[in-house]
Amino acid sequence: MLAPMTTQIVLVPGFWLGAWAWNDVTNGLRERGYDVAPLTLPGLEPDRDDRSQVTVEEQAEAIVAALDRSKDRRVLVVHSGAAVPGTVVLDREPELVDQVIYVDTAPVRDGYAMNADLEGDVLELSEVWDEEKEGGAMRDLTDEQLAEFRAKAVPQPGRTVKEPVSLGNDSRHGVPATLIATSYSSEDYRKYAAEGAGFLAALPDYPDLQFVDLPTGHWPMWSKPDQLVETIAEIAG
Repeated sequence: MLAPMTTQIVLVPGFWLGAWAWNDVTNGLRERGYDVAPLTLPGLEPDRDDRSQVTVEEQAEAIVAALDRSKDRRVLVVHSGAAVPGTVVLDREPELVDQVIYVDTAPVRDGYAMNADLEGDVLELSEVWDEEKEGGAMRDLTDEQLAEFRAKAVPQPGRTVKEPVSLGNDSRHGVPATLIATSYSSEDYRKYAAEGAGFLAALPDYPDLQFVDLPTGHWPMWSKPDQLVETIAEIAG
């Protein structure tokens, strides 16, 4: 097994979030000796004035740039909507990622768009807050964490939500992958995929995809950080 210091773990948060969202996980993995790179994707910088023209391709390029080619092993961790640029990375440079971990999310298929009908240049957290909360996505979060989320969240660039991705390299299916199921169980993920859920349509394309259950809400980096650190470290090797 490789020593942790020879393994890089790149942490990519989902919609509305920056590198700060991974603080507890970053610290926990660094204490274990890993080289950890939490990202703020293009368009999600807190002081950015215009987010309207940022694309998934631009975000994917930022992930590629963060992956350290000098390391013996590179582990890409994507949460929620970050699975979209994450899948693009695997499509463009599958040899650059030795392990991909999907945190309560899944790889996407060619032509996928999160919400092709989105109106406007950005997606605000406030537009989906009540729906997410009522649906249980925020389970196990404290009032303090919820307040911090709302205070630090920035608008999601609209083009990353509504423009379809272009994928064409089947080699991405061969990158070792693990899905950490949190707001839904691994059994639910398989069931919804079999029922034709659009955001899970690609799961059958990954026959060797592994599943790990970590029951909580959609943001385990806040609700279960220690358990998430342990799970990522175990998968990373």
